[in-house]
Amino acid sequence: MFKWFGISLVVVVLDQITKFIVESQLAYGQPLPVVPSFNLTLMYNEGAAFSFLSAAGGWQRWFLVSISLAASVLLVFWLRKLKPAHRLLALALALILGGAIGNLIDRVWLGHVIDFIQVYYAGWYFPTFNIADAAISVGAALLIWDSIFGKSQEET
Repeated sequence: MFKWFGISLVVVVLDQITKFIVESQLAYGQPLPVVPSFNLTLMYNEGAAFSFLSAAGGWQRWFLVSISLAASVLLVFWLRKLKPAHRLLALALALILGGAIGNLIDRVWLGHVIDFIQVYYAGWYFPTFNIADAAISVGAALLIWDSIFGKSQEET
């Protein structure tokens, strides 16, 4: 169980370190080209995924903090109840937990989430994201994979 919480901790630490470096080195909204189709661009997101609720007037900060906190608590309990054989599910939950806590820290201390990874192609820009968002996305994909192709609880 502790290795899964360790993975969550690694995600949180990487997320917070990269956000600190980016915020201290980049000017807001000014892309720094890295390779074609990939920039580092400091952005702030006051909303949820894809800037949902970002212009809601401020109430969304504590609403999203509450949701993140509740989800994190549920993920901790879920991780603690898993059997050792459920490694893929545990990894998925650990990644989601780390990402949720990484963004939760930003919301509580800053009132927004720091995003900086910008991917684009032929003038189409995917919404800017961060390490926490990437961990949540990979964790969600693994969770879906495990629910479709993983062994059921009854088989283990």
